[in-house]
Amino acid sequence: MPKLSIIIPFNNGKKYLKKCLDSLTSINYDSYEIVLIDDFSNDNLEEISKKYKNTKYFYTSQETTGVGNARNLGIEKANGKYIMFVDVDDTIDNNLIKTLEKYMDKGVEMIKYKMKIIGKKEVHADGPVFDVVNGEDGFNKLCFTDKYLDSPCLYLIKKELFERIDLKFEKNVYHEDFGLIPLLVANGKSIVSTNIYGYNYFQSENSIMRNENYSKQIKKVNDKFFLYDNLRQKIVDMNLKQNTCKNILEYYTNSIILSIKDLKKKDKVMYKHIIREKKMLDNLRVRNIKQALKKFYLKYL
Repeated sequence: MPKLSIIIPFNNGKKYLKKCLDSLTSINYDSYEIVLIDDFSNDNLEEISKKYKNTKYFYTSQETTGVGNARNLGIEKANGKYIMFVDVDDTIDNNLIKTLEKYMDKGVEMIKYKMKIIGKKEVHADGPVFDVVNGEDGFNKLCFTDKYLDSPCLYLIKKELFERIDLKFEKNVYHEDFGLIPLLVANGKSIVSTNIYGYNYFQSENSIMRNENYSKQIKKVNDKFFLYDNLRQKIVDMNLKQNTCKNILEYYTNSIILSIKDLKKKDKVMYKHIIREKKMLDNLRVRNIKQALKKFYLKYL
């Protein structure tokens, strides 16, 4: 049984797949498998996958259901003790897993590393670094200081964590990671946040953040509200401290507010009304003048 399952969900990612698989099959690590999940793409990639060692290939269904469902299928098919997610247009450094192995050997449930954003120039995405703590403490350290808290591609995750708290990625929504990863962190028995840079995020034309149109922006905002409403129901049944619950709600609220700032005026007004209607402003705690002004603006303007 491999120690690590590397899950790659994709839809029409043929032109990127070879570079991604070349990267993964040359890593300085032996105990791993690659789980390719084809979300009903137009590419016949099963034959390509057969050329790579330790690689399994699966289809999701007869119609695309989004990356969330593809990731769920990958988790189901994975045999590894740990799960790693890699997007088809990205790569990882050769020594990343070997460097993180000491935490896997200790049984840490979530092992966080950092990414390099590669476009016209390379940018190192920073964030907090801390030794092993419980999940709630980890979430509370990350929630207001790490822009990439909810990226599933920046963690090794023990498979039994998914099984223990019985949560999955949502289907047919954008930001499915926003709806799940913070809850995994908060419910984990242990997490470490390292200063190791080993995930290479390539800003391609197919990136969800770059390939944008206005109708997609609107759907992304609507999906965040949908995920927020689901969250409110879920955390009631989670045995979390009151302060952690408050931080989770504030984290989600801030993310939604940020997502409406570039919308057209009429849509911005509509979503502000929804925020007030849902009493989401109650989630925002005022720690400084900037936060007080933001809350005032959303409440009265």
